[in-house]
Amino acid sequence: MTGERIVVIEDEPDILELLQFNLEREGFGVVTAANGSDGLSVVQREKPDLVLLDLLLPGVDGLDVCRHLRAKPETADIPIIMVTAKGEESDVVLGLGVGADDYLQKPFSPRELIARIRAVLRRRGSDSPDPSVERIERGAVVIEPDRHRVTVDGEKRTFTPTEFRLLKFLASYPGRVFTRDQLVSKAIGEQAVVIDRNIDVHIRSVRQKLEPYRELIETVRGVGYTFRDEASDD
Repeated sequence: MTGERIVVIEDEPDILELLQFNLEREGFGVVTAANGSDGLSVVQREKPDLVLLDLLLPGVDGLDVCRHLRAKPETADIPIIMVTAKGEESDVVLGLGVGADDYLQKPFSPRELIARIRAVLRRRGSDSPDPSVERIERGAVVIEPDRHRVTVDGEKRTFTPTEFRLLKFLASYPGRVFTRDQLVSKAIGEQAVVIDRNIDVHIRSVRQKLEPYRELIETVRGVGYTFRDEASDD
């Protein structure tokens, strides 16, 4: 898996140089930025396959960079891996909550970095248009896998790649209950960062974007989540 372009946004020169060296050695094309503002401009210009984003940046920090990228349709679908010295669960939850696809804590080995990047890119590749997958209609919610598009009452809503996979997966099996572990394995990917609250954070964000139909995704206490089977409610 080579040839993909990665934008690395990191303010520590030594770390930035090390990241660029290891990524280019694996065949990735790399463009760098040393602060959040420049990083936003570079991503807008390059439209990379993935963004490697430090959380603690001068000026515009990593969380705000992530929010800006997710808010713009032209960059909303680009996978983002956050890289930071912070490792508390609350920081992981916050990063995932604003739209990061994965989270890597410093210090890390080059091998782990490459493995995480390839896992995220594989998951993105699995979202490529598949002519055998038809659109999914669940009441006012319409999911079009071939266009990576979700509409609610005819209005387009922007979902991150991870959120889109979760919604598509749950909506494909209405009425079936999935545990958090099953959702990580089947919808997100086993090599994603996994803590108890990751899925909860992503589900909360999906529900917000489904308003006023957030109740379509139900919590099954002590088990996991299900997409409401409206036919069985009749």
